Amino acid sequence: MIYTLTPNPAVDMNVSADVVVPNRVCRTKDAVYTPNGKGLNVSFTLQHFGVHAPILGFFGGFSGTYIVDEARKKGCDVYPVMVDGITRINPFISTPTQEYTFPNAGCSVPEDKQHELLQLLSSLDDLTCLVVSGSLPPKVKPTFYDEIFDTLASKHVDVVLDTSSSHLSQLGAKKPLLIKPNDDELHAIFGYTLTDEDDTVRALHDLGTQGFQNVLLTLGSRGAYFFNGTHVWYANAPKIKPYSTVCAGDATLGCFLASYVVHKASVEQALTNAMACGANVAMSAGLGTFSRMDELKEAVHVKQVD
Repeated sequence: MIYTLTPNPAVDMNVSADVVVPNRVCRTKDAVYTPNGKGLNVSFTLQHFGVHAPILGFFGGFSGTYIVDEARKKGCDVYPVMVDGITRINPFISTPTQEYTFPNAGCSVPEDKQHELLQLLSSLDDLTCLVVSGSLPPKVKPTFYDEIFDTLASKHVDVVLDTSSSHLSQLGAKKPLLIKPNDDELHAIFGYTLTDEDDTVRALHDLGTQGFQNVLLTLGSRGAYFFNGTHVWYANAPKIKPYSTVCAGDATLGCFLASYVVHKASVEQALTNAMACGANVAMSAGLGTFSRMDELKEAVHVKQVD
């Protein structure tokens, strides 16, 4: 079974405003509050596509309780590690021409709670794949990723990583099943500069030699590349009018995992589904309802590029 781990969950507050001007009161409207965090979004997306994916993470205070309760209302099992402090609340403000994103650092997680989560992972007999997604909270060192791999080594669990931590560059030897960087992260973490498709293909093959089994490289409105350890494919993104791109990458990953890993779809079909899903979510506050995916699939074209 796939589980997701969100080390640093959040309540996302999506609002819209006609204009944002410094040093004056700027009224907002259409407030939407959603239980969030990258791993949670992956679980919610998997749930939509018929894949049960229980949620793990650190949660604190009234906002942490809200996330756990709302996730359970969506039909997801949640195994929370409760901490002192208050789980972060992230404001996102959309205007007719701009999007403003204000993620907070999150509440601290002491070592005893980190060990509690590792022990929880060790106890899950039905765990076959763990998706670790999002930032680490304060007091959690990047080597926590190594501890996760070490904890799961004897259980032969596949690990999927979606993180902007520079420590990702040191985890190829652990042979993650899949990583999902964007182009900025690929440059910041691994030092690759992508000026054209040839650069991209070379970078993805090089990641394969480092031990990363599969790479889903997302480029927002410019589409995505996928490397399966042997070949590279490219998929364009449908042209849309975005409302908020906050959850789009998480939904893209969740849909891809449902299609490619769980349902064993072809690369072409999995990428088509994933790109349509991400575009549909970008048109919504939060994850939305995935209601326009079939329409958006018609605009996605996938090709092998190596």
